[in-house]
Amino acid sequence: MNPAPKELTIRGLVLGALLTTVFTAANVYLGLKVGLTFASSIPAAVISMAILSRVKDSTILENNIVQTVASAAGTLSAIIFVLPGLVIVGWWAGFPFWQSFLICVAGGVLGVLFTIPLRRALVTTSDLPYPEGVAAAEVLKVGSGVRGETKDDTGEAREGLTAVMLGTFASAGLAILGATRIAATEIAGVFRLGGTASSGYQIAWSLALLGAGHLVGLSVGMAMLVGQVISWVIALPILTSMQPMAEGVTLTAHTMGIWRTQVRFIGAGAIAVASIYTLAKLAKPVVAGLVSTLAASRAVKTGDETDRDLEPAWIYVLTAVCMVITAYLAYTFAQSVPALASSALKLTIIAVPFVLLVGFLIAGVCGYMAGLIGASNSPISGVGILSIVICASTIVLAVAPTPETRPALVAFALFVTAIVFACATISNDNLQDLKTGQLVGASPRRQQIALIVGVASGAAVIPPVLNLLAKAYGFAGAPNIGVVAPNPLPAPQATLISALAQGVIGGSLEWKMIGIGAAVGVGLILVDLMLGTMKKLRIPPLAVGIGIYLPMSATFAVIVGAVISHWYDKRARAMPNPGRAERLGTLVASGLIVGESLWGVLNAGLIVAFAKDAPIGLVPEDFALAKPLGVIGFIAAIVWLYGWMLRRSAVAR
Repeated sequence: MNPAPKELTIRGLVLGALLTTVFTAANVYLGLKVGLTFASSIPAAVISMAILSRVKDSTILENNIVQTVASAAGTLSAIIFVLPGLVIVGWWAGFPFWQSFLICVAGGVLGVLFTIPLRRALVTTSDLPYPEGVAAAEVLKVGSGVRGETKDDTGEAREGLTAVMLGTFASAGLAILGATRIAATEIAGVFRLGGTASSGYQIAWSLALLGAGHLVGLSVGMAMLVGQVISWVIALPILTSMQPMAEGVTLTAHTMGIWRTQVRFIGAGAIAVASIYTLAKLAKPVVAGLVSTLAASRAVKTGDETDRDLEPAWIYVLTAVCMVITAYLAYTFAQSVPALASSALKLTIIAVPFVLLVGFLIAGVCGYMAGLIGASNSPISGVGILSIVICASTIVLAVAPTPETRPALVAFALFVTAIVFACATISNDNLQDLKTGQLVGASPRRQQIALIVGVASGAAVIPPVLNLLAKAYGFAGAPNIGVVAPNPLPAPQATLISALAQGVIGGSLEWKMIGIGAAVGVGLILVDLMLGTMKKLRIPPLAVGIGIYLPMSATFAVIVGAVISHWYDKRARAMPNPGRAERLGTLVASGLIVGESLWGVLNAGLIVAFAKDAPIGLVPEDFALAKPLGVIGFIAAIVWLYGWMLRRSAVAR
């Protein structure tokens, strides 16, 4: 009798935890820079296969555990859409390790637990597509290199690892060249349009953002382009023409000031409306899925390990522990603030049921949305926006804000919402991983244990990485005292969610611009619906709103990557093995994101250590050849990488 194949192993958990460090750090940096994170399942699966294929008794199930751990931690990094808000509003100067760690652990573990009852209805018996889960399963099946199962006779695993490494080295190399100042990583400027109107441009030669554009595809890329046109070609010239430049103010300060304080809030309004619309559009299938879940929960359990979840006793115990952690965090946070100390118990009584009830609701919503449209495309930002508005509104009803308590109440709302958001991010990923497991014959129970390990690993990595980036770069809108680098990270979602919390509690929000943005959002929804009826390329309203809200430097390369991805996909379909060509594109794009993002974190450490904004700068800041060399390096890397993929894909196997 053959022994059961290895699955939940110490070496698999350790390898997954090590990959967690890499992908979490990369995702934190990318999320703060551009407001996007990437799914780490596929690159983690490829790296796992390449390493474990050299071990005699490794299995596809063990590889699946590795990618499960790494994907959970990579997804948890989306907590940066909320947590930096506490620094942006000036409440935290940094990220206290234990508070930040416990926020991530409590919310993340709840995200795992709340989706366990949904598995049978939304994974086992569902026809939801789960695009990333299916793709990860295909990668595991094709290139596992498992002895006695699917041998890597075609070298798929080795080729996949090569693809990831090429992308990693290319993007890290260009970023390092930029850090030496030999090649410019960005060009920017402003210009007049007529008498008083003005606009500007910010173009970043970022291979990481190009990789993100390859992954999100043409529809999202074109939506971001529309957003940039609305922001820089329409809104900014109109608003600058209506507000003449004050005496003594430079054209750059005047133009960028209006973009930051007015144009961005048009984007915020569009994002809010688009998020609500996207969630409402999914309401019917979500409700149907939850109804099916209730029926499935009464189904008779089987002894089949491939249909066995974590034991109910453990679910109840771990949920109770997470609730105790939530109560402790909320009470100690409120108690430590003199203005809130008298209301600490009341605020805790609000926070615990809020996390439990809203957390469970969004676990079902996010899990279903991830199955329907993929974890990367799921409107998780909309969940954060709605959560902060509901949380802040509830707090205002319970504790009347005063000038003394408003800043503390804003911080408390962000603090509690961060726990709920951690729950949302993990539930957004959990069912995707369980779908992968179902397709390769894995044990749901063991995957759920691996997901909890991934949450703990990611929670340990996130606070120090955030502290490092906060000290080196700072965040847009934050006090940023003592920050070394001159250009802060945009942290778009955290900035928006912080502004919403301040607006609900303090009444200081730019409602006029948000209202204009909301009207723009309604118009975008109508245009998107019209394009759908005409069978044309869709323009997702949420992506347009993000395009309006983000700086041009954060979206230019994404748009370029989306266009190149469309061209590459058309070429790939004519190849002898289109699936192989598509996988190579995905893996190289993932490598592009990882390389530059990891260098961004490492460079942050050098900036802090040497207290210089360019610690490895070799030439002066005004080096004459920097701009042309930056463009040449960017184009050369694209031509080389895509040429390599096309040549490899042209060889039949």
